[in-house]
Amino acid sequence: MNILNLFKVSLKAVANNKMRSFLSMLGIIIGVAAVIIMMAIGQGSKESIRAELSTMGTNLLTIRPGADMRGGVRQDPSAMQTLKIADYERIIRDKKFVTKVSPEVTGSGQVIYGNNNTTTTIYGESTDYLDIKQWTVEEGECFTEEDIKKSAKVVVVGKTIVTELFGDGVDPIGKTIRFKSIPMRIVGVLKSKGYNSWGMDQDNVMIAPYTTVMKRIAAQTWFSSINCSAVTEELSDAAIEELTQILRDNHKLKEEAEDDFTIRSQAEMMETMSSTMDTVTIILVVAAAFSLLVAGIGIMNIMLVSVTERTKEIGLRMAVGATGPVISLQFLIESILISVTGGLLGILVGCGASEFIVPMFGMPSSVPLWSINVSFLVCVFIGILFGYIPAQKAANMDPIEAIRHE
Repeated sequence: MNILNLFKVSLKAVANNKMRSFLSMLGIIIGVAAVIIMMAIGQGSKESIRAELSTMGTNLLTIRPGADMRGGVRQDPSAMQTLKIADYERIIRDKKFVTKVSPEVTGSGQVIYGNNNTTTTIYGESTDYLDIKQWTVEEGECFTEEDIKKSAKVVVVGKTIVTELFGDGVDPIGKTIRFKSIPMRIVGVLKSKGYNSWGMDQDNVMIAPYTTVMKRIAAQTWFSSINCSAVTEELSDAAIEELTQILRDNHKLKEEAEDDFTIRSQAEMMETMSSTMDTVTIILVVAAAFSLLVAGIGIMNIMLVSVTERTKEIGLRMAVGATGPVISLQFLIESILISVTGGLLGILVGCGASEFIVPMFGMPSSVPLWSINVSFLVCVFIGILFGYIPAQKAANMDPIEAIRHE
C-alpha cells in the first residue's frame, strides 16, 4: 500500500469519528493559539517600548551620580552630589563626540492657578533639553540663555498642566502659576506626547531653567543628572569614553579609583528592556506550551482507544498482507493529521485574536512570522511523538489474536 492510499485510509478513519477527532484537536488549537498570542503580546510590547525609547533619540546619553562607600555602607546614588556645575561647564568646553548637553534638577510638588491645582514634576534644564529629548514647543516659545543667566521664573508646561489649571480653549501663555509658592510665568506649551508604555503621563511636566530650579525651588548646588546627545548613534561608545575621561579628570579620580558616576546610553536601555521582555515572553510561552503537552497526551490516549476499537480491522489488514510498518505508518499518519489540523486551526485562532481581540484590551500585539512556523513544526512533532506508541502497539499485534478479538 502506497503513501497516498494510506493517507486516504487515515483521513477516512479521522472523518468517521468527527466529534472525537475534534475534541482531540481542541487541545492543540487552544495550545497553539495561546502560544501565538503570548508571543504576539511579547513581541508587540518589545516593539512598542523600543519605538517609545527611540522617540527620545537613539543617541541619548544620561550621566547620573554613582553609588559610593562611606563608613562601609554603600550610599544611594540619588543621595550623591558628585555632578556639579563645573562638570557641566567642562563637558561644554571639551566635548567632541557630544552635540547637546543639558544638566537636570528635578522637583515634585503642587502647581496652582486660582482655585485649580495639580501635582506635577518640574525639570530644571538648559535650552538644549528639548532637542535632546525631542520635545516640540507647540505654543509660545522656550526660555532663553538669558533666562538661565538671570534664573528667571519662567516655565514651559505640558498639555496636562494646561488642561488641569485652565481648562480647554484657554490660552495659558503669559499667565502666572505658582509651584511651591514660587510664581512662574508660562512662556510655552509643549506638544502632546500622551502616555508611555509604563502608563505615565508624559504631558504632566514643567520645564524651567536649571538655575531657577536649583536656586529658587530645590535649593541645591548639584545636578541629579546630565543629559547629552552623541553626534550619531554609532559614536555613542566614543562619546561615553570621552565623557568618562572628562568627569574622571574633573573629579580628580586616581587611576585605580572607581567612577563616582554612571553613564547609560539609550541603546543600552533598549537592549536591557528587550532582554527583560524576552524573558517575560519566554515565561508566558512556556506556561502556554504546557497546554500543548496536555493536548499531545490527549491525542495519544485517543489513538490508543482507536487502536483497541479497530483491533479486528488491524488483524484483517495483516491477514491480507499488510506489514507491521505499514500498519504503524497508517496510525502515525492519523495522529499527525489530527495534530496538524488542530495546529492550523490554532494558528488561525491565534493570529485572529492577536490582530483583533488583543488590541481591544489596549495591549500592543505583533505576530512574528517565525512563531507561526515554529507552531506548525511543533504540531508535526507532537503528532509523531504521541502517535508513535499507539502506532507501535498496532504494528506489534498478532494477526490471529487480532482477528479473534471481539
